[in-house]
Amino acid sequence: MAQAADVVFLALPHGHAVDTATALCQKGVKVIDLGADFRFNDVNIYEEWYKVHHNNPELAAKAVYGLPEIWREKVKNAEIIGNPGCFPTSVALGLYPLAKNGMIDMQSIIIDSKSGVSGAGRTPGSATVYSECNESINAYKVACHRHTPEMEQSLSRISGEKALLNFTPHLTPMTRGILSTMYATLTEKGKSTDLKKLYEETYADEYFVRVLPDEVWPHTKWVAGSNFCDVNLKADLRTGRVIVCSCIDNVVKGAAGQAVQNMNIIFGLPENTGLRQVPMFP
Repeated sequence: MAQAADVVFLALPHGHAVDTATALCQKGVKVIDLGADFRFNDVNIYEEWYKVHHNNPELAAKAVYGLPEIWREKVKNAEIIGNPGCFPTSVALGLYPLAKNGMIDMQSIIIDSKSGVSGAGRTPGSATVYSECNESINAYKVACHRHTPEMEQSLSRISGEKALLNFTPHLTPMTRGILSTMYATLTEKGKSTDLKKLYEETYADEYFVRVLPDEVWPHTKWVAGSNFCDVNLKADLRTGRVIVCSCIDNVVKGAAGQAVQNMNIIFGLPENTGLRQVPMFP
């Protein structure tokens, strides 16, 4: 594999990517791992939440967390990339301008996310068969979802302070898509800042992030099959909080599309190469 490839994408069960990635990196091949094995530089966090032993902490410590809009410069020279999870992508892009600029209390964040059924993977299960999930919506993995520490890691790095959050995902009767609604307490700086202008300036040059007009809120259908992330927000000065909505396709921007975007950056290609017309499956 190493002799034939410049880059290898891995999509293996938790714990199984480590040995393959190690061998490929030793041969000088770039690796983009779509699983969780290289999302955490501290393998103790990974082992605590995924209940799997990580046998190459040194490589994990060198891995770059591949969220291009935030860590593009690190991605350019990465040897190995931990491709972000779908929920954490929607959350990090949604809160990035606020967290980076000290607009919110990083200990006050609440995240409510809705996911399509394809977010549960392809393995058949009673909770995801059509007759069970149709005409219904339910919370799951409340206060224990594995993407929680990934979100906290990203937001802590962005803000420079420890982030603490509540995250509740919901399974919705749609094929694909993620809608995350985020709430946080505004700092005094946040209360006196034009937050919409801040978002527009932050993402002005980002092809894949679209800040929507006032009172136009993201729809999962608008990003289906694409690598786009749609975002909007509103400050609620009555409660001193801000509400942010972000929307992505969990299969594309939340997984394979973002992996291709990372590859494009590594090899100096336009970031939207191969991502302007994305086939729909499922």
